[in-house]
Amino acid sequence: MSSFGLLIDPVFCRHKTGPGHPERPERIETLLRAFEQAGLTQQATRIEPTEIDENLLRRVHEPAYIRRLSEACATGRDWIDTPDSRICPESEWVARLAAGGVVEAARRVGRGELRRVFCAVRPPGHHAERDVSMGFCLYSNVALAAEALRAECGVGRLAIVDWDVHHGNGTQHIFEQDPDVLFVSLHGHPDALYPGTGYAHERGRGRGEGATLNVPLEPGTGDGAYRRAFEAQVRPVIERFGPEVVLISCGFDAHKDDPLGILELADETFAWLTDQVLALADRCAQGRIVSVLEGGYDLRTLARCATAHARQLARA
Repeated sequence: MSSFGLLIDPVFCRHKTGPGHPERPERIETLLRAFEQAGLTQQATRIEPTEIDENLLRRVHEPAYIRRLSEACATGRDWIDTPDSRICPESEWVARLAAGGVVEAARRVGRGELRRVFCAVRPPGHHAERDVSMGFCLYSNVALAAEALRAECGVGRLAIVDWDVHHGNGTQHIFEQDPDVLFVSLHGHPDALYPGTGYAHERGRGRGEGATLNVPLEPGTGDGAYRRAFEAQVRPVIERFGPEVVLISCGFDAHKDDPLGILELADETFAWLTDQVLALADRCAQGRIVSVLEGGYDLRTLARCATAHARQLARA
């Protein structure tokens, strides 16, 4: 059996966001073709979409929000909480399958059945708060995977590395009082980019103070400055923290060709980031990585960078 797992499925295309929306079903369709052409779907251990356990879902999201989202979809509303978060009648069901599949992938890593997994799912999750949808996100896939690893797999400390161009406000707020979850985010500066959070002074609260690291980057930041920021700030913090598993909120919208980003990264920097996190996981976490797709809205860029990322995880 391969030590690399892959979650991707046409069912994620059934979350319909309507004409002109950047977070669209074509993202998954594009990746299905790219992964097939690259041989990744044949090489990997496939993970099936799995509806998430209700009790686990309620560990991260408020029951009232779960009901609101379900009712909004059932009654045919076009969006939930913000017009950015478009929905259709099947959206809540698809979000449960995405979250549950990510959780199953994390369980397999936590149990030692796989070392690394890439979960190409939608809707994305890192903007979803406990009780509200934001920024295309319905349920917090990475946060739910983290909870499952801790509750079911005996993982004590884990790190979440978020390199989407937008700050992962939902993930940060879910864990900001938890000293055993290190949240690290590199993103476009909140003065210039949605969602307006992720300043460097946001370091966690209460017992979790110091377990949040935000690295906001000015518009136009390119490969060299980005890599230097990672080397100077991110790498030493993860090494000191010593996680047992590393999760990645893996967005590709910091690329120079992305229509929603403000940074200027080339393909090679995403490959470099992957190598950096692989090396950190090898040193600290027995090589265990759970990577989950977030943003990335230029389809050609998404196909190239996500395929390269998955290939690196598969051969490491």
